[in-house]
Order: sequence, then C-alpha cells, then structure tokens
Amino acid sequence: MKPRILILGAGFGGLELSTTLSETLGDSIDVTLIDQSEGFVFGFAKLDLMFGRQDVKAVRHRYTDFAKPGVRLLREVVTGIDAQGKRVTTDQGVHEADILVIALGADYDVSGTPGVVLGRNEFYSVSGAAHLAGVLPGFGGGDVVVGVCGAPYKCPPAPSECALMLHDYLKARGLAQSTRITLVNPLPSPVPPSPDTSKAILEAFAERGITFVPNARVASVEDKVVVLDNGTRLPCDLFLGVPKNRAADVVVASGLTEGGWVPVDPYTLRTRFEGVYAVGDLANTGVPKAGVYAEGAARTVAANIVAQLRGEEQTARNPGAGSCYIEFGANRIGRVDVDFLSGPKPFGTYHGASEALRADKETFGSSRRARWFGAAGEQAGE
Repeated sequence: MKPRILILGAGFGGLELSTTLSETLGDSIDVTLIDQSEGFVFGFAKLDLMFGRQDVKAVRHRYTDFAKPGVRLLREVVTGIDAQGKRVTTDQGVHEADILVIALGADYDVSGTPGVVLGRNEFYSVSGAAHLAGVLPGFGGGDVVVGVCGAPYKCPPAPSECALMLHDYLKARGLAQSTRITLVNPLPSPVPPSPDTSKAILEAFAERGITFVPNARVASVEDKVVVLDNGTRLPCDLFLGVPKNRAADVVVASGLTEGGWVPVDPYTLRTRFEGVYAVGDLANTGVPKAGVYAEGAARTVAANIVAQLRGEEQTARNPGAGSCYIEFGANRIGRVDVDFLSGPKPFGTYHGASEALRADKETFGSSRRARWFGAAGEQAGE
C-alpha cells in the first residue's frame, strides 16, 4: 500500500507541504489534504479587500484549481481528531493515516471581548474585511481605534499597516484632519524583534498623527467607546478590530493543546504523538503566526517525511526565519527579515520603505499562486 499522509488545513503550511511531497514523491504516496473553505486567501489580501483595492473574488484562490500528482484535496469539516490512532473524522466520513499533519491555523475567539463581532467590526476574516469595505466609504471622520484584543495574533505588523493605510485612505477623501487614529496593541512595540522596524513605524505614526498605545489590549467595545484592559476608555466612532486568536475547538478537544496551542519540537514540528506533526499558526514554536513561517515549517516536515519513507536519516530543521512586508502608505513598502531560531535570541533586519519593495511583495504572492495553483492561480492574481 502507498503511505497515507493526511494533512488538515490548506493554508500556507498545508499547501506548501502537499506541493513539496507531490514534487518529490508524486504518485508513489497517497496524500489527502482537507479544508472546509472554498479557497485560499493571503492574509495581506484582507487589507486590500477592506480598502477597496480588490474584491472577494480576486483575493480568493479556489481549491478546485489545486491539482498535484499523488494529492487529493477534499472540502470537508473536521469534527474529530484521534492523534494516537492518526484517525480523523469529518462531516463526510473517517480518514486514517500513517502520518498526520495538523495545519488548521488559528481561529478567532470574540467570546471574551464584548462588542467585537466576527464579520462586522474586525478585519482579520474575509467576511469582516468585506463588510468594512462597505462601511469605510460612509465614514465621515472622527475617532478611529485599530484595536488588538489579545496576543499572540496572526501577522504582527498588520495592525500597524491598517493604521497607515487608513490614514492614506482618509487623506485621499479629505478626512485626515478631522480624524484621529489610535492603535492599541498588547505588544511593547510594533515589531519587538526588530527595533529598527519599530522605530520606522513609530516615526511614520508621528508624521501622520497616529497614536500608538503599547502594552494594552481591547477588553470591550461599547457604544462610541473602546475599553482597554488597563481601564482606559477611548472615544470611538469606528472600530477596526483584531480578534483574539486561538486553536480550533476540534484541536483543543483532541487533547493536543497546552495553554491553547499545540506544543511541538520547534525544530522538527513533531508533537508528543508518534507520526503526528503540527505546522503553522496553531503550533507553539516560538515564531510568529505568519504564513512565511508556516511555509518554512512545512518544508521541514516534508523533507523529514521523505527521508523517513526512503529509510534515510531525518536531518531537516525548521529555520524559523522569514520576511514580512509592511505597507507604509504612499505606495511604499518596508520589509523586515526576522530569524527566531538560529541564535540565542530573535533578531531582525529592516529594509527601509520604498516603492521598489512593492515589486518584491507582488512577487512573493505571484510565485506562491503559481506554485500552488498553476496557471489558474496566476490568472486569479492579475
């Protein structure tokens, strides 16, 4: 029988893992990739969606366009995970595997933040970003709070990007002078591992009159008021939220989590269960919850799975390094390269904001669309 590899979640981690396995082993393996969504959406595309740069159809890359030898992609809802037996139940049946990789990402939990409503006043879901795209044109100025409800959260620079892009958007509408933007973040700085990046972002905030409130999270959103966990009350005519992140209920129910996330060896992504890996945002690796880090982890798992199947030594190690692009407004983009695992502590290198780096960011997206979705992905990105 062909080795059965079951991958839960077709995000950065699942797509890269299944693609790499297909490229290396082709039809000699039986890979099943399961996701309940209609298609894949880059995290950064949600900001493009919210500010009217793209529509929902353009940012979603359909899973029906994913076709790789040795891989079948099923749209099913995972309802149970037996990690010990490597057995997964979905709304369509039961799947058994020789190797199980859980890459279901992070879900959003608004239950502990009164007033934050998924699909309404947050921009981290596709539905929320799409809804706000319809709200922003009617906004006439006032107090805006870009608020993070808890850490860790996906894509640490994204709230800063939102504030800067919002300033550009309002300036174009003649509302910059009549609007006050405040960013609330539980982190001590916009990008803690890179002081140079944080300095550049804070300078951009100062130039635009954006207020940054560090070391605080949004506790609730009331009528015209945002309440922080330190008791501060901020006036608010428009709230743009980052919901608290958590592992999916089905993962928690499986007994895989500790402290809300799945503990793994950060270098191999192995869980405490033999033949079971966790990749991406739900894995507690000590690196940011961002797609590029999930991608690196997926390549590591793929290399070690291939080595295992070939009877070779499993030597691949998760690099824990990646680059994040940061929208500064005025068509300028910065980049920070951060390495979390190779040294005694994380360190980052900042590349100053420029229009030239926009081409880098576009290549980042287009190369992955082409790799994962082929010609259909390239056309969808045009």
